[in-house]
Amino acid sequence: MAEIRLTNTLTRTKEVFTPIDPKNVRMYVCGPTVYDRAHLGNARPVVVFDVLYRLLRHVHGAEHVTYVRNFTDVDDKINARAARDGRDIRAITDETIGWYHEDMDALGTLRPDVEPRATEHIGQMIAMIEGLVAAGHAYEAEGHVLFAVESYADYGRLSGRSVEDMIAGARVEVAPYKRNPMDFVLWKPSDEGLPGWESPWGRGRPGWHIECSAMADKILWEDLVKAGKLSDAALQHPHTFDIHGGGNDLMFPHHENEIAQSCCAAPGAEFARVWLHNEMLQVEGKKMSKSLGNFFTVRELLDRGVQREVIRFVFLGTHYRKPMDWTEQKAREAARELGQWTRTLQTRPDVLAAKHTGKVDPEVVKALSDDLNTPLAMTRLRKMARFIDNSPEYLEKPEAQFEADLNFVATAAFLGFDVVALARASREAAPNKDLEHFELVLAYARAAAVASKDFSEVDRLKAALVAAGVEVRMSKAGVELIPGPGFDPAKLEGVSE
Repeated sequence: MAEIRLTNTLTRTKEVFTPIDPKNVRMYVCGPTVYDRAHLGNARPVVVFDVLYRLLRHVHGAEHVTYVRNFTDVDDKINARAARDGRDIRAITDETIGWYHEDMDALGTLRPDVEPRATEHIGQMIAMIEGLVAAGHAYEAEGHVLFAVESYADYGRLSGRSVEDMIAGARVEVAPYKRNPMDFVLWKPSDEGLPGWESPWGRGRPGWHIECSAMADKILWEDLVKAGKLSDAALQHPHTFDIHGGGNDLMFPHHENEIAQSCCAAPGAEFARVWLHNEMLQVEGKKMSKSLGNFFTVRELLDRGVQREVIRFVFLGTHYRKPMDWTEQKAREAARELGQWTRTLQTRPDVLAAKHTGKVDPEVVKALSDDLNTPLAMTRLRKMARFIDNSPEYLEKPEAQFEADLNFVATAAFLGFDVVALARASREAAPNKDLEHFELVLAYARAAAVASKDFSEVDRLKAALVAAGVEVRMSKAGVELIPGPGFDPAKLEGVSE
């Protein structure tokens, strides 16, 4: 069994990951607030923790891993969107969850085992808040219930800051009913026009932080205990699970507050043993922002014709603990490399028709086991692709060629790339067949133009191809023609005659 090492934000060290119960590895990741399409930055943690989920399933067995990612479907942003559009809140959240699944599925991510909605766990939240009030960790004030930060001695351990530093440097909600500026809301009153539930403190709705604590405890502890799915070793660590993840923008205050309220609700519990945080995403070296014009959703990229595999390819090229820079150049390079993989597999009909699979490359597993080193894993995958494409030793060893091809396919699938489906689709698509002829024609015209210094024919061919919806790429390596989503081969009739 591979030894997995992960950088634990809580201890600030890379540690050997030892699950509480190897037969039931448990992971919780903070999910989206569902009121709009997911932007590219929202997708990064989804891909990061999808890779971890795949690794855990590979090492411990798919049936021994439980992955939970929530939907926040009660929030002031959702309320504002409903008021703006004059729509029912449930209709908005249902629609947005559908979009989210559609877009994240497109990136090759596996859906979690459980995807709880906050509105379906209000009872657990109220019960947890009641316990915190009874224990003196929370108090009621003007219809609100607030967590008393000073009641938890370890507050700030995750982010590594003192309460005084956090007050000085953070944007905290100033309210006269707070005993301490850092105290945070567990429950707040709801007006007639807002969603609300009856509680010991009147009609209201939960604060943001309490939902993850309540849902994680319910699904990863209470439900598994009732079902008898936890080992004796796990039962000795009540209300505690293995991994909690999310973007580093959630470290404070969200995750800090989760730890405080969860540990106070279950004294002696650890809540989560390992905390993983991914860094943020940039676009062309700058923070993604609507004001800079570099803000776009996953759906906008896909509709623009960017292959979904390209997005994942670019994401995995940067380690999760480093800022990821999305650039057009990276996207082009990813498309070019994926295209080469596709063309290689198109020459292997036996592989495309194979019903059995190869083995995941151990070097890729080793790379991911070292704190999810996806750049190293992708380097190894590219090496495998070049090997099966160029290795002369396979010319007289078809069986070895077949095995290497299958191992490449299996390893790519492990990393979330269905290269067989790509090759099949490309092989069946008419546009690629139509363009093979034009690649040769343009390459010949270009060579003639270099000799004669007359590029008029090259320009004519390029203009016709672009008008037909084709991206033309010419380099020292040769000519590459890529059909766009609006490619019309009829526009090329008679162009090369």
